[in-house]
Amino acid sequence: MFDWFKKKRKAPTEPKPRKAEKSEKDLYTERGEPWVQVLRIDVDPNNLHQGAFELDWNEIFVARLVKAGYMMKKDDTDADIVDRWFQNVCRHVVMETWEQEQAIAKSYGGQYVRERDIGDGRREVS
Repeated sequence: MFDWFKKKRKAPTEPKPRKAEKSEKDLYTERGEPWVQVLRIDVDPNNLHQGAFELDWNEIFVARLVKAGYMMKKDDTDADIVDRWFQNVCRHVVMETWEQEQAIAKSYGGQYVRERDIGDGRREVS
């Protein structure tokens, strides 16, 4: 008599497989754009001047580097080509810093100016 009142149970269905979200690298690759990213930076805690960068890239990025002349030998791997590019970027950062220091030194009449906080809101300039 109260059969209509009972909840109808649905047959169990299998869960739909979720589509894996595409990574930023995949999205750039699909659009035909170059992509490179620093994944990790390691620094030696005993020698802070030593470190390493872990990079990831897509094939389009490597193709652009090859076209720009970063491939020096036929047997260069993608990692060789990207490493050569990254070393060049690092060199430019160092040179830019050096040039800025030189410009600052010249603005003080060729003298290198040092400032030191001596407390109570005072600074020593030499």
